Amino acid sequence: MTARKPTLLRIAAVGLVVNCSLPAFAHSFPEHESPAAGQTLTSSPPEVTIKYDAPIEKVFATLEVLDSSGRNEALGALIYGPEGDTLSVKLPPLKPGTYTVKWAVVCVDTHRTEGSYTFTISGNG
Repeated sequence: MTARKPTLLRIAAVGLVVNCSLPAFAHSFPEHESPAAGQTLTSSPPEVTIKYDAPIEKVFATLEVLDSSGRNEALGALIYGPEGDTLSVKLPPLKPGTYTVKWAVVCVDTHRTEGSYTFTISGNG
């Protein structure tokens, strides 16, 4: 029995070292939004852009700009930034009101994140 204890201790030590040396994975979260969350604009923006804090998988990304009735105002396909961490969508001229930006992405390490925020167009401009 005593001969096994050193072997078990070695296995436990190796397991601890391996687990501690694995890379830390994180989710992709917005680092910068344009228009910004809660921002009030005097005129319609030409697009909505979100820069994430880590690269995202293009195939799993979604970005919608919803009006007060839930209609998606985004035009055309999503636009991806050259660094793989930016997502944009073009917009038509939007009427005054509050718009909800809904996004969902999968980070290159396969973690999914999603969220939403609003911005307002006042029409006073």
